[in-house]
Amino acid sequence: MSFLSAARALVSQGVARNGSKALKGDVFGRGSCAAMSTLRETLLNVPNTEVTVLDNGMRVASENSGAPTATVGLWIDTGSRYETAANNGVAHFLEHMAFKGTSKRSQTDLELEVENLGAHLNAYTSREQTVFYAKCLADDLENAVEILSDILTNSTFGEQEIERERGVILREMQEVEMNLQEVVFDHLHAVAYQGTPLGRTILGPAKNIKSINRDDLVHYIKTHYKGPRMVLAGAGGVDHGKLCELASKHFASIGTDYEHEIPLDQHCRYTGSDVRIRDDGMPLAHVALAVEGCGWTNPDNIPLMVANTLIGNWDRSMGGGVNNSSPLAKYAHEMGLAHSFQSFNTCYKDTGLWGIYFVTDAYNQDNMIFQISQEWMRLCHSITDFEVNRAKNLLKTNMLLQLDGTTPICEDIGRQMLCYGRRMPQHELEARIDAVDAQLVKDTCYKYIYDRCPVVAAIGPIENLPDYNIIRSSLYWLRI
Repeated sequence: MSFLSAARALVSQGVARNGSKALKGDVFGRGSCAAMSTLRETLLNVPNTEVTVLDNGMRVASENSGAPTATVGLWIDTGSRYETAANNGVAHFLEHMAFKGTSKRSQTDLELEVENLGAHLNAYTSREQTVFYAKCLADDLENAVEILSDILTNSTFGEQEIERERGVILREMQEVEMNLQEVVFDHLHAVAYQGTPLGRTILGPAKNIKSINRDDLVHYIKTHYKGPRMVLAGAGGVDHGKLCELASKHFASIGTDYEHEIPLDQHCRYTGSDVRIRDDGMPLAHVALAVEGCGWTNPDNIPLMVANTLIGNWDRSMGGGVNNSSPLAKYAHEMGLAHSFQSFNTCYKDTGLWGIYFVTDAYNQDNMIFQISQEWMRLCHSITDFEVNRAKNLLKTNMLLQLDGTTPICEDIGRQMLCYGRRMPQHELEARIDAVDAQLVKDTCYKYIYDRCPVVAAIGPIENLPDYNIIRSSLYWLRI
């Protein structure tokens, strides 16, 4: 049996173990069984996510928890990955223009109406998604949907507003340059996906921001804002039938056909390489080290999430010391190797970056890289079931905590509908995590980490950061 088949078999076994029959056992014999049964019953009783596809291909997905508040939003399958070098930054520019007035409402009228409702409007742009959402009282859901549709379909994009937002975005770019973590991750994508859309930044270069005009914004909407690429998601006090009626009423004008073929190369080639920006005037070095991960729908993603949790994150202001569960955190604390570190597992449709970001001084970079590579090799060869079980429990806890409130649930619905084509029930996700054992983690890490070419991005006093070939050679062991 292939590794992929084995992983799927484990997942299916996990789903079977977590079905309704598993809840009929004796839950009074041991406390752990009772707690596990209670969790499973809770997950199984979470409201279903109802999905309806409208005539124009738009999907409406909602979860009704009966809460007094609701979050409703539009998740659109477009972002900086769908831009070209010439218009890079237009998706983010469009996000800024969303609340600057429509043919029905001026910017002032829009702001006053939202404020009078006590609602909150927001938006964000990522490399693969653009999102507009509103949080309001459940009774004001109809008004929120109508406002969102007005913003999406009737924005005027006045010249004065465009010039004003141009200045705002340029100032935002200056602020981002002061956030060294964001700068490092932009450089990491640039070297990992050289010459491909994922290698570009979300904000775009300054020269593009200075030249983007109204025609660019309108063309981008006509090119990418199509029904089949949009999800209207709702959570909280949301009646699915009513939400579908509102969607049919307000978003019927959004079409399905493309006026012309979109000349975009969506293939994103990964290249192991590094970028180093030495600045000895900075007090600390900021370094990111990663290997190519997998996409959202790849079954290897769950074991990689567990492996990511095993590495964990740490800051020197945290307590614990030698009692930290993560060996890397113990070393960082005892040996003073870093000020902080955090592991990450960034996923896209067909690729991803799995790695670690850390902040350290000018003298401990080589030791920190050595300890990281040793931990990564341990994931490939000698991780134990005890450690994996602890990481699985932490992963499940973190996932449930992140779904606390209507807004994160709505975001989870919209993102999963675009990434998976469905909303994965919480009990299924728990079953998939439970199906992971130490051997599966080792096999998956060996596949993605062992003897693979990493990407490195570093800024600051990095004279002592090991050469790329040394880092590359640390990702395999020669044993006799």
